[in-house]
Amino acid sequence: MNNLDKFNRLVDALQDLPTIGKKSATRLAYFMVMNDSYVGLKISHAIEDALGSLKKCTKCGGMSEDELCSICCDERRDDTLLCIVETAKDILLLEENGLFDGRYFVLESLDEFSISHLVEIATNGICELVFAITPSIANDALILYIEDKLSHLDINFTKIAQGVPTGVSLENIDLLSLTRALEDRVRV
Repeated sequence: MNNLDKFNRLVDALQDLPTIGKKSATRLAYFMVMNDSYVGLKISHAIEDALGSLKKCTKCGGMSEDELCSICCDERRDDTLLCIVETAKDILLLEENGLFDGRYFVLESLDEFSISHLVEIATNGICELVFAITPSIANDALILYIEDKLSHLDINFTKIAQGVPTGVSLENIDLLSLTRALEDRVRV
């Protein structure tokens, strides 16, 4: 049998990506190696370029090629709205769909630097702080902690709505989401 160490290393590397299992990794590797090597080279160069150019925005924690991201530099954004997200990827999702026109803050950890940086940003004219984080009991505690840290400021705290997604039957809804949907029911 042929020596396929390099192919197997490619499959292993692709498997390190989220949601890519052995079958998908093998299919992708085979396609790049045997069907369209140009795609493989294009991906390789794009990864190299991104890794060498992208970094965290020093203000919000989002992705940027510069010290400040395009959102933090955009003077048309609403400076009174601050949306807290868990990852820079969340910003991409909200921006791709044009769902928010304020500023962002990526809160990946609760270390003292992140919290003091958040307090510094919030003291600069923020009127509403929107929590766009995954609903959970742990994140509810996080919200309470941040509210406490910013309680000396005149800020309205809101969070994204939660409950029953469209098209999903009640039997497929977790208990926390169903409870919240009932508690936060709206008049029709």
